[in-house]
Amino acid sequence: MPELRAAVIGAGRLGTLHARKYAAIPGIKLTHIVDIDRERAACVAAEVGATPLTDYRALAGAVDLATVASPGITHHEIASALLSSGIDVLLEKPMAATLAEAHQLAALASSGGRILQIGHLERFNPAVVRLHSLVKNPRFVECHRLAPFTERGTDVDVVLDLMVHDLDVILSVAPSEVASLEAVGVAILTDRIDLANARIRFKSGLIANLVTSRVSARRERKIRFFQPDAYISVDYEARRIQLYRKSPPSPGANFPTISAEQIDLAESDPLADEVNSFVEAVRSRAVPAVSAEDGLRVMELTERIKEVMLTDSPAS
Repeated sequence: MPELRAAVIGAGRLGTLHARKYAAIPGIKLTHIVDIDRERAACVAAEVGATPLTDYRALAGAVDLATVASPGITHHEIASALLSSGIDVLLEKPMAATLAEAHQLAALASSGGRILQIGHLERFNPAVVRLHSLVKNPRFVECHRLAPFTERGTDVDVVLDLMVHDLDVILSVAPSEVASLEAVGVAILTDRIDLANARIRFKSGLIANLVTSRVSARRERKIRFFQPDAYISVDYEARRIQLYRKSPPSPGANFPTISAEQIDLAESDPLADEVNSFVEAVRSRAVPAVSAEDGLRVMELTERIKEVMLTDSPAS
């Protein structure tokens, strides 16, 4: 296979991790690290043997694929330039700052025959991968994604920063159109929404309740599915599933019993799996594991959630 040239735009914590993953993939030459902070770009570039840059536009003609791990408000500008230059893009979430920008990126990738993969990392969490074989006709979903405050991600609100993870997981394991929703958001430490709650009713009958906070005293990342035959609780961080199923009544008993099972998943590296998946999509020109269309569905739902928050009334 021909060697592919890669770049990472954004030399923060996540960009640095992406750079290390590319550097470990056979057949990939990580050529450039880009950041407006020259010193930060140089530091990461020195670690992985790449060339530092401060202007992403210099990548045109120099690389085949790139990760965009810059602040969310810059995603549209940077990814547009890369896609227009014939570069395939792994775009970290959020896909863009607005739905209109996300649609423009999807259209640009489609018209130019470019691979555009959206960085919804939880898709590669082994617990979520296993979840696909367990979830069947869920009736209620409850999500809690709580985190202490940091400055990272505050260029966008908590819906685009954190809630997108759980929205993507729900739409991937139990796809359905939205029938109605209610939502509320509160700005606490920033001038954007830091604490959000959304209650979504899908046309399938599923109801999802999501609580997301980036100003919590504790860290929690869990999602729970309730369905006719089981209760499934997933701890994203521990990569553990608690599974409770109904068993037939024992002789002489009037009600079924509940059996419990804990599923501990093997150690894995979801980010490495994500980056490798992107590289495979680039090589094969196949639809990526998390496509632009997947990203658009999440963006469309976040837009509706934020509209309801602004109007402070239910939307149908």
